[in-house]
Amino acid sequence: MPIDVFEPHPLVRLLGKPAADFTCSDLVRAVEQLELRQVNLRYVGGDGRLKTIAFPIGSREHLVEVLTRGERVDGSSIFEGTETEASDVYIVPRHRTAFLNPFGERTSLDVLCSFYSQDGDPLPYAYEQIVRRAAEVLTQETGLVLEAFGELEYYLVGEVERIFPVQAERGYQESAPFSKGQQVREEVLGHLAEMGIKLKYAHGEVGNILEEERQLVQHEIEFWPVPVEQAADALVLAKWVVRQVAYAHGLEVTFAPSVSSDGAGSGLHVHTRLVRDGASEIVGEDGINDTGRRLIAGYLSAAKALTAFGNTVPTSYLRFSDGEEAPEGICWGDTDRTGLVRVPLAWGGHVLPGMVAHANPDSSESIPEPAIHPQTIELRLGDGSADVHLLLAGMAVAARRGLSDPDSLDQAERLNTADHDDFEQLPTSCAESADALENERTSFEADGIFPSELIDAVLDRLREADAAAQMKKVKKDDDAREELVRRYWHVG
Repeated sequence: MPIDVFEPHPLVRLLGKPAADFTCSDLVRAVEQLELRQVNLRYVGGDGRLKTIAFPIGSREHLVEVLTRGERVDGSSIFEGTETEASDVYIVPRHRTAFLNPFGERTSLDVLCSFYSQDGDPLPYAYEQIVRRAAEVLTQETGLVLEAFGELEYYLVGEVERIFPVQAERGYQESAPFSKGQQVREEVLGHLAEMGIKLKYAHGEVGNILEEERQLVQHEIEFWPVPVEQAADALVLAKWVVRQVAYAHGLEVTFAPSVSSDGAGSGLHVHTRLVRDGASEIVGEDGINDTGRRLIAGYLSAAKALTAFGNTVPTSYLRFSDGEEAPEGICWGDTDRTGLVRVPLAWGGHVLPGMVAHANPDSSESIPEPAIHPQTIELRLGDGSADVHLLLAGMAVAARRGLSDPDSLDQAERLNTADHDDFEQLPTSCAESADALENERTSFEADGIFPSELIDAVLDRLREADAAAQMKKVKKDDDAREELVRRYWHVG
């Protein structure tokens, strides 16, 4: 098939086919032609981070074996609650995820893997299998595919630059030389595009913090809507790439929800849409339709419980209380940045032709139509501490609830910010988040999506973090607050 001249993925260009069609034989051919000498099998661990097993290639037979069979690993060292005596599990490569890794001593072929039990069944407590199962159940019941993408915010931390110094809270889409870290951001974009990650754009974010010995500069990467399983993998890969590039530049990076009492925290807003046969099901001629409102109601009804996956550390709740644009209540609105769910601007009402004509008065070119309507529904709950696979799986569960609940449209109407401003609030601590999840756990465990043992582990982790945080002291003592921020500096 002809490959688009702008295609950034080198393996797609080399093999002449989309990544979704990659086979083991294709990858062997790529390794041979590129003269690669190492394959890395990658998977997402129970801490949400990307793990690695490196295989030096000894022969064609060895390469085929690795790319076909995968390997066995110790599940008890990867996931909480796994019995040691039954801990051996399999990881099997997903060929469509293959990419060239530029960060090692030599370029390698890297492939993401799926987990399977000793019986060959999908491993129920593996994060990528949980989000896959949640997506499958939603599609089986509704015929709809949930697509998503994240807005990944992070801070680059380094020595203070005296030339064109950063200005507090003035970083939004700022350009160099006033914006710091633009080179890092652009390198990250290049690597992600070549790994097959679909992107929209990246820019400087609001948060600029200037201290005596260091500066903290906030950035954001916004992705492209893809099925939720792929969206989760994209976020994990992006965090890994950001850290690698920043480290190479001698900079520290943090995705922590709160980095200072003087500046904005880092959120992880997630945009979603429901698609059937290549068309959006959440929007009509007048904007968000009833299906979209049911989706919103599903998110809002599960919001408190979803904080257990999207806001996993005590500093998450500092961000809720401190942030000017952090969610203020369990509500939604059009283009409203104070609500938990927002319907962002999306070129509705046939305004685009007039704007294009005004900006380009001498142009007679037609305006291309996107393959799928760009309207999304944005859940503004998560932050950089989120277990992204679990959060997106939980959102799929919530979407299914909203689509099936006969009271969803009434609930969406009651929780619209256009009518009033008195709404229920999100949890204020990890303990409250754990209580909310425990109250709702039946809906998450239904149909074998979230294993009960995993829910137990999440509850224990939240309650232990809350007990250690001593939030009452933190809210009154600046030193205690700074210590808490340092403790959770490298989450995510």
